[in-house]
Amino acid sequence: MLQIKGLKHSYDAKRDISYPDWEVNQGNHSIILGNSGCGKTTLLHLIGGLMPPKSGLLQVAGQDLASFSNAKLDRFRGENIGIVFQKPHLVRSLSVKENLMLSQYLGKKKTDAKRVEQVLNHLGIQELSNRKIHEISQGQAQRVSIARAVINSPKLLLADEPTASLDDENCQKVIDLLKSQAEETGATLIVATHDHRVKSEFQNQLPL
Repeated sequence: MLQIKGLKHSYDAKRDISYPDWEVNQGNHSIILGNSGCGKTTLLHLIGGLMPPKSGLLQVAGQDLASFSNAKLDRFRGENIGIVFQKPHLVRSLSVKENLMLSQYLGKKKTDAKRVEQVLNHLGIQELSNRKIHEISQGQAQRVSIARAVINSPKLLLADEPTASLDDENCQKVIDLLKSQAEETGATLIVATHDHRVKSEFQNQLPL
């Protein structure tokens, strides 16, 4: 599913971020561990095709993302990758259901209200379907962002610091939720975090 070799990224000419070689097999739950500022989020964004690497090999599902045009990369990401960002980035003027249907549309999928209902039911937030984003809590918004990430049944599910601000009980619930959703869709799950409470949950680990 994921292969990284000699990967580098640079925000300016003065400093490169170099990443260790790493492989993740399809269906494997993996974690990127490191302190704030070490490049975890950057690596997750590189894997998600949100920014190009400076050099090195980065293959996702056998595809070299650096070789894609912007249009092809957008299409590939919409069809194959789901991302749970640190902040939800949901469209506040739309309802929860409309946010998920927008993701289907942007992912070149048929808008499917039954699929939306199924995902919301599975996450225990079906009662939020018609609420606008500004009408739900932060915890509910996090679940909606997970729903958005899995709505198109991605092959790769990425989560950036999903437990950073949570207590122990809710930390475990979110990790269990991400794992169950990945297993539901047959996705490979990669979590980037500095939260060592979840370290034991993942056998494949990349320390930065």
